[in-house]
Amino acid sequence: MPDLGVLHPQVVHFVIALGLVGILLRLISLISRANWLGPAAAVLILLAAGASVVAAKSGTDAHEAAERIPGARLAVQTHEKWGERTRNVLLVVAGLELLALLFASQRAGRPLRFVAAAGGLAAGFCIVKVADLGGDIVYEYAGGVGTRSGDPEDIDHLLIAGLFYGARTERDSGHAEAAARLVDELVRRRPADTTIRFLAIESKLQDRKDPTGALADLAQFPLPPDNRYAARHGILTAQALVTSGQVDSARVILTALAQRFPSNQSIKAALEKLR
Repeated sequence: MPDLGVLHPQVVHFVIALGLVGILLRLISLISRANWLGPAAAVLILLAAGASVVAAKSGTDAHEAAERIPGARLAVQTHEKWGERTRNVLLVVAGLELLALLFASQRAGRPLRFVAAAGGLAAGFCIVKVADLGGDIVYEYAGGVGTRSGDPEDIDHLLIAGLFYGARTERDSGHAEAAARLVDELVRRRPADTTIRFLAIESKLQDRKDPTGALADLAQFPLPPDNRYAARHGILTAQALVTSGQVDSARVILTALAQRFPSNQSIKAALEKLR
C-alpha cells in the first residue's frame, strides 16, 4: 500500500468536519420532523468513518518524522492510539447508522437511531480528543512544521522561527545575553535580511544596552521616504536617542513619523511615552 503520510493533514480535517456535522445532524434528527436529517447524518458519518481509515493509515505513515523530534515521542504515540480508537468508534457508529437506515420503516428503526446517536456522542468526544492531541504535536512540538517535506529550505525556516521566538522568550525572561546570542545566530544565517537587521539593532539596543552602536547601524542603511520599513527605522532611531538621553531629538522624529503614518499605532504609542 502506498505511503499516505503526506495526506495526513488534509484527511484528518475531513474526519473532523464530516464526523462532527454528521453527529450533530443525527442528534437534531431525534427531535425534528425533517425526514432528510437522518439519511444526511448517516451519509456524513459513513464518509467520516471511511476517511478515518485513511487518516489512521496516513498517520502511521507520517509518525516517524514527528517521533524523531526530541521530547515528542510520547505525544505522537498517544495521538496515534487515540486516532486508532477514533477510527474504531466511527466504524461502529457507521455500522449502527447502516442498520438504522435498513430498519428505518420498522419498529427497530427508532431505537437504533438513539443508539447511533449515543455512539455518535462517543465518537464526537474521540474526534475532539484526537484533534486536540494532533494540535499539540503541531503547535507544541513543531511536528511536521518545516520537517514533513525534508526540504532543507523548509527546515531552515523552522530554525529561523525558533531562533526568533527563542530570543523573544529569553528577553521577556530577563536573559538579555541569551537573547542577544540567538539574534546573533539569526544574523549569521540571514545577514542580508532587512527584518533580521532590524532585530539585530533592536537587540543591540535592548539586550546589550548599546544605543550608540544601534544608531551607527541604523545610519548604515538609510531608507527612502516611501519605504515600508521607514516607520520601524524611525521608531528604533527614536528609542536609541531616548536611551542616549536625546529625548527632544526623538520627539522630533516621532512627530514627523506620526504625520506621515497617522494610523500607525506603534508610532503613537512611542510618542505617547515621551509626553
